[in-house]
Amino acid sequence: MSKRNARSILALTLAAAALGLALVGCADRGADQADSSTSETQTAPNGDVFNAADVRFATEMIPHHAQAIQMVVLAEGRPLDPEVADLAAAIRDAQVPEVESMTTWLTDWGQEIPETSLDHGNAGHDMETGEMPGMMSQDQMNSLAGASDAEFQKLWLEMMIEHHLGAVTMAQAEQADGVFEDAISLAGAIENAQLAEIAVMEGLLTYTP
Repeated sequence: MSKRNARSILALTLAAAALGLALVGCADRGADQADSSTSETQTAPNGDVFNAADVRFATEMIPHHAQAIQMVVLAEGRPLDPEVADLAAAIRDAQVPEVESMTTWLTDWGQEIPETSLDHGNAGHDMETGEMPGMMSQDQMNSLAGASDAEFQKLWLEMMIEHHLGAVTMAQAEQADGVFEDAISLAGAIENAQLAEIAVMEGLLTYTP
């Protein structure tokens, strides 16, 4: 190989290496910018420090909880096993104040309060649920409402398990990405409580014909 060819190959090799390093640097800067945009914090007038993950958690968990409460309302007056009736009451008693807390956060942060299936004008209509995991369609809710007493308890448990699993996924995302301490704490409580309730409901399904 001539010295001229050797020098040409070396020059091309060094140029390729330099280009590779430049591309890696661009990728790293792009990743840093993406991380910065998703984790950027804001400070509310009351001093709350929050980010987009906190807003998403509250904005999506409010209608998610509202649908669970709606399912509890549908269970009222049904001939349920005592353990199922107690569980339904516990879900309502836990989630109503949680909705109130999240509504307060969004109000304090100057964010829009989401519509829910419990709002008077939305009764019986499909809500925009986006990518919220575990949300039931209006057809599913209609099926639950129209189920016979003999069918209702089993269907309710199956749907509530799926619904709870979705809430757990949302709560885990908040704990990973949120910065507002109260929201992170609530997400942890939701995850723990709903995992425990899922275990109970799975046990109840074993004895539900």
